Amino acid sequence: MDAAEFRKRGKEMVDYIADYLEKIEKRQVFPDVQPGYLRPLLPDSAPEEPETYENILKDVEKIIMPGVTHWHSPYFFAYFPTANSFPAILADMLSAGIGCIGFSWASSPVCTELETVMLDWLGKMINLPPNFLAEKNGQGGGVIQGTASEATLVAMLAARTKAIHRVISENEKLTPEDVMGKLVAYTSDQAHSSVEKDSLIAGVKIKQIPTDDKFAVRGSALRKAIDNDKATGLIPFFFCATLGTTPCCSFDKLLELGPICNEENIWLHIDAAYAGSSFICPEFRYLLDGVEFADSFNFNAHKWLLVNFDCSAMWVKKRSDLTRAFKIDPIYLKHGYEESGHITDYRHWQIPLGRRFRSLKLWFVLRMYGVKGLQEYIRKHIKLAHEFKDLVLQDDRFEICADVIMGLVCFRLKGSNKLNEELLKSINNARRIHLVPCHLREKFVLRFAICARTVESAHVQFAWKHIVDLANELLKVHKQ
Repeated sequence: MDAAEFRKRGKEMVDYIADYLEKIEKRQVFPDVQPGYLRPLLPDSAPEEPETYENILKDVEKIIMPGVTHWHSPYFFAYFPTANSFPAILADMLSAGIGCIGFSWASSPVCTELETVMLDWLGKMINLPPNFLAEKNGQGGGVIQGTASEATLVAMLAARTKAIHRVISENEKLTPEDVMGKLVAYTSDQAHSSVEKDSLIAGVKIKQIPTDDKFAVRGSALRKAIDNDKATGLIPFFFCATLGTTPCCSFDKLLELGPICNEENIWLHIDAAYAGSSFICPEFRYLLDGVEFADSFNFNAHKWLLVNFDCSAMWVKKRSDLTRAFKIDPIYLKHGYEESGHITDYRHWQIPLGRRFRSLKLWFVLRMYGVKGLQEYIRKHIKLAHEFKDLVLQDDRFEICADVIMGLVCFRLKGSNKLNEELLKSINNARRIHLVPCHLREKFVLRFAICARTVESAHVQFAWKHIVDLANELLKVHKQ
């Protein structure tokens, strides 16, 4: 494919993507395929001779689309949103065209510098304390990670290194291995499973802190765990607080937890993967009160801020804590501007070496929507979630299982877990809408998340009517 054909095919692909997104609600939201469907549709090996672009595009509809779960359908109410917007898609195209690998300032200066400025922009939008920003030669700063899971792992590894150095400085007879075996991390019993996975990778113990009746971790529960572990010779070093948990979007009590972490030399990392985007709205910023106690903070702009995956924004108070943990400097990666005082190379802030020019899509979206446009988008989603909650409350056969604060509603039929499992199965088997469940204490609960950029009240009303119709059928069977 030469430049001339690329121009032609590129315009065709833009049309294809625009058509796909404009007409997506006509597609079945959840695919009707079985595991292994794809292999019989493909040759056993790669083609020896080139194939035509026309044939490849035909196969997209024939082979690829039947296996797609349409996350951007207005009938997709599962998981949490994954962001999608035309400005972000265009920026991703440009990023792919430039094709730089921005592991250091010298490898592509603007790739580093735009990211630094965009994370300062974003930090100011959510009113982060100034010591999390890089401007004016601050000690902190922001970085784009791939996912919140990755950001938590980076924070945990940095905290591990910091704790080992601190403990050994207090007792020089100890080795790093001695300290490693005693380190213990904490998180909520409602936290994302990735936090536990991160502890496996980091090679440290982790304990779940029980939550209160609002599914939030309180200071008293953390204090009890810390005191018990210190009494047995363990070294508490890391706590991952969650703002907007995956099961029910609950919020840990930062103003109680933060002072305890600071007092005990425990690294406080805040995972606000979903809910963090909402903090650009002044009326929701109170949920971030206590961030001043944190060592690191993260949310996924690629969830709810119209910036396509992947774009997970992470800030640290002291970037030297990250570079101390990850800095390896072979001569072939060195350059003459490393100690300029204006920036550090992002390869020292992350696990991989290579990185894409991800800040371009953040730049495009922030400029083309503006803060006000993004605020309106988030407020609309939250309003639709409350509309669905009100519909549920009008039917006394159903119950709401957690506070509705953001764009997520946790609900169920009053009755057994088996009844609700059957209801969810019938919903997803019908493939008109798509939901996923969670467990809250011992209850099997259905999650209804407002996800798509194009979702409207009519889609929410349709979804509720569909759920009620299926519930009616199910309850008739159970009465027989």
